[in-house]
Amino acid sequence: MAEQENSKDLISVLWSGADILRSKMDANEYKNYLLGIVFYKYLSDSFLIKVYDLINDEKPETLKDALEAYKQELNGEYAQDLIDELKQECHYVIEPELTYTCFAEAARNNAFSREELQKAFNNIEQSDELFVDLFSDIDLYSSRLGTGDQKQSNTIAELIKTIDQADLLNSDAEILGNAYEFLIGQFASETGKKAGEFYTPQAVSKILTRIAITGQENIKGLSIYDPCMGSGSLLLNARKYYKEDPNYIKYYGQELNTSTFNLARMNMFLHEVAPENQKLHHGDTLDGDWPTGEETDFNMVLMNPPYSAKWSAAAGFLQDERFSDYGVLAPKSKADYAFLLHGLYHLKSNGTMAIVLPHGVLFRGAAEGKIREKLLRAGNIYAVIGLPANLFYNTSIPTCIVVLKKHRDGRDVLFIDASKKFEKGKKQNEMTDEHIDAVLDLYIRRETVEKESYLASFEDIEKNDFNLNIPRYVDNFEKEEDVDINAVLDDMKKTDDEIAKVESELLVQLKELTSSDESIMVSLNRYIEMIEG
Repeated sequence: MAEQENSKDLISVLWSGADILRSKMDANEYKNYLLGIVFYKYLSDSFLIKVYDLINDEKPETLKDALEAYKQELNGEYAQDLIDELKQECHYVIEPELTYTCFAEAARNNAFSREELQKAFNNIEQSDELFVDLFSDIDLYSSRLGTGDQKQSNTIAELIKTIDQADLLNSDAEILGNAYEFLIGQFASETGKKAGEFYTPQAVSKILTRIAITGQENIKGLSIYDPCMGSGSLLLNARKYYKEDPNYIKYYGQELNTSTFNLARMNMFLHEVAPENQKLHHGDTLDGDWPTGEETDFNMVLMNPPYSAKWSAAAGFLQDERFSDYGVLAPKSKADYAFLLHGLYHLKSNGTMAIVLPHGVLFRGAAEGKIREKLLRAGNIYAVIGLPANLFYNTSIPTCIVVLKKHRDGRDVLFIDASKKFEKGKKQNEMTDEHIDAVLDLYIRRETVEKESYLASFEDIEKNDFNLNIPRYVDNFEKEEDVDINAVLDDMKKTDDEIAKVESELLVQLKELTSSDESIMVSLNRYIEMIEG
């Protein structure tokens, strides 16, 4: 409970930082400032805690205590030894005057300097290849921060002061990581369509992860790959369901968008993923295959690629090992199967892949139909799960999860219709934990359940010309109740009797009415005659 409270406090402090920027720019821009500065505070605070621990073999009471101890040690004879050890352990070194603690103090005393913060960012970026260009999206001199140098500097100073209220000294990695994830989710909600670039809603992340990790929860050195990783949230989800020490998990991710790639790198560090356990790459997943070195196949492949994206589909890709077995390429206007085949190529022979795609991949013909047939004949498609519409920030269309295996006995396919398992939200529909558990239960049972799932044999699928459209297999039609004609007639008779009774009472009252105006009496008598019929 205390952990939940700490997480809530941290979230409210960090979110109040967004209030400073919200009136100046949209969430897609200010997320870079807020998340970047939060990350610098994390690096600085972690560094000072490590310094104090190396000097005194204990945690400091306050960050100011740690800063003072650091300054003193730098004047002592073992200063160089301390610096060398910090470089080894942290992969970076922060000078005392460039610590977040110093910047916050300066901001409170109206002495904050943007130049010093920029220098601090540059130093981190140059300290190790892990941090190259990490703060490149934070423009401390942008006119969006205010008119003129002073107002721009004041905006950043306000942000520094507000975020300094976040107590990272007494927050463990899980709390901070969850708070960071919450912020990313809030930004996704505010930015709407643009959010598709960097965020997969938590419910979808949970289903994808729980499906792909099923049966692999105890593998030592579990490897996870997301070639369209966005902010890295989908990759990091596996920690929650892994039964071994999460420090054994190895993460591999690729992202095309620079800002989003940097966001994923920060997210990894905030969850205290060791540098040797994260291999993140900035590049185009389809145009250039990655990874191609030592580790090229993985226990889990998780993907939420851009739907029906355009790609070159150049003829040369027919010689690419990822696509060459299929004889055709995904069409230029719809790269869905290109992403799917890329992921499958990088899956271990006993691993599981789960990918979110639009429903069109289940039934479209031409090249996509040929690829789908080949996958089905090879037994690669293991399950198809229909999700509710309007779950995502960037599209309202219904989507599906396709689960794949590289090598398995059998070619049957489990179909699950989860399209009605949701609660209506303000902007998006939401799947609760109960809905997610129900889907997982159907997936694990792998059997036909009326109106919910169907285990189709290969012969069933062949008869349907390899069309995987879910309603062909799961009939969720709700038959309307039979109408009892006699009961309806009885109701009509009862209604007629009630009307006759009311009219009779009305006639008695009308006949008692009088008026000295002859024309009114004529109209009244005419109305009485009409009712009497």
